[in-house]
Amino acid sequence: MLCVLYVLPAQCLSLLCQRVLEFCDDPKIQQSMIAEILQSVCLLAQDQYGNYVVQIVQMSLQKFASNVVEKCLTFGSPEERQILVNEMLGSTDKNAPLQVMMKDQFANYVIQKALETCADEQRELILSRVKVHLNALKKYTYGKHIVARVEKLVAAGGKTY
Repeated sequence: MLCVLYVLPAQCLSLLCQRVLEFCDDPKIQQSMIAEILQSVCLLAQDQYGNYVVQIVQMSLQKFASNVVEKCLTFGSPEERQILVNEMLGSTDKNAPLQVMMKDQFANYVIQKALETCADEQRELILSRVKVHLNALKKYTYGKHIVARVEKLVAAGGKTY
């Protein structure tokens, strides 16, 4: 699909990808778009406009872009969700992207969606990283949303964190 769309100006392609993921109600089209984006991630990341399609954490901090990331989590394959979760968790145990996202007015919804849609193993990893910050999160308006979601998951699963 994207190889056909490359005849469009890059700026239009980036906007088109975002709009399709945001407004399209057909899961097959969304999953196809996500698969194409992930297959072309290196090329897109180097493009002046295409890089906007792959900036997951930064996108999560913006209202409309965070909606796109949520759609990717909802309609992406398990492997694609794993890629997104890995980006949110960061490359070290310090959780830098996750810590920023937990306190953000838009990105906290991305974390909640990840908790809702990801595999059990991924959910456990996210929860283990979030639980360390629960008391601090209670002081932040948007962090409280994460605390509520974690408490709901713990109550529903009967797990103690």
